[in-house]
Amino acid sequence: MIKRAAAAAIGGALAVGAVPVVLGAVGFTGAGIAASSIAAKMMSAAAIANGGGVAAGSLVATLQSVGAAGLSTSSNILLGSVGSAFGALLLKAQKAPSSPPGGPRAEGDQPGENVPQAEPPKLPLSSEKHEK
Repeated sequence: MIKRAAAAAIGGALAVGAVPVVLGAVGFTGAGIAASSIAAKMMSAAAIANGGGVAAGSLVATLQSVGAAGLSTSSNILLGSVGSAFGALLLKAQKAPSSPPGGPRAEGDQPGENVPQAEPPKLPLSSEKHEK
């Protein structure tokens, strides 16, 4: 339980902390879009598609706004919540059963190998008579 709570806290903090770093690395900085960056290529493509300007509310405009001013408090809360959920789920997904069903197997054993098989019950033959 404590490990899951720790994973959730780490996931939330990592999600909130990674957004400015990733946006800055892509080229959306506080001073504007960095030259020769992925952000500059995105802005160029958006401007060509819109006839010379970047539309307000577009992906490029939104990312530039976040890169320049950061996320709002409500966006940070939402992002932290999603990151916490992913952190807890990743911890749960990494847990593997301690031993396979039926006990540990030697390396190279396939399921069903070296497993004693129970003999099926023998049915009476039709020629045998039951005594009363």
